[in-house]
Amino acid sequence: MEALEVIGWIVILLFFVIGFIGLVYPVIPAVLFIFGGFIMYGLFFEFADLPWWFWLIQLLFVGLLFSADALSNAYTVKRFGGSRAGFWGSMLGLIIGPFVIPIIGIIIGPFVGAIGAELIFNRSNFKQAFRSGIGSVVGFITSVFTKGIIQLVMVILFFIVV
Repeated sequence: MEALEVIGWIVILLFFVIGFIGLVYPVIPAVLFIFGGFIMYGLFFEFADLPWWFWLIQLLFVGLLFSADALSNAYTVKRFGGSRAGFWGSMLGLIIGPFVIPIIGIIIGPFVGAIGAELIFNRSNFKQAFRSGIGSVVGFITSVFTKGIIQLVMVILFFIVV
C-alpha cells in the first residue's frame, strides 16, 4: 500500500468518524460527512469502483436521514401532548443547547426549548409543557439511534462494495 493510499483511507475514515460524532452534535452535518467519505474514496481511488446502484441507495439514505430528525422529534413531541410550538422550541434548543451548556446541552436544550415554547406561545400549564419537553428528549434519543443505524448501514454497504 502506497503512502497516498494510506492517506486516502485515513481521510475516508476521518470523514466517517466525524459523521458519527455528528449524530450527537447537531451542528455537524453527519450524513454529509458520511457521503463525503464516499466522495473522498472516488477522489483518492476510483469512482468506477462504486456502481450506480450504490449511489442511488446512498442518496435515498441521505434523504431519509435529512427527514429523520424532524419527523422523529415532531412525532414524539406530539405523542407526548406537545404542540407545534413545542416542536420548534425543541429544535431551537437542540441547536442552541450545546453552545450554552457543552455536552449535556444536547439533552437539556431541546427539553428547555420545548417547555419554554409551550409555556410562552401555547400558554400550556407546566405539567403539559414538561411532558412536551420529555417528548423532545425521547424524540432526540430515538432520532440518534435511528440515524446511527442508517449511517452504519451506509458505511457497511460502502465496505461491502469496495
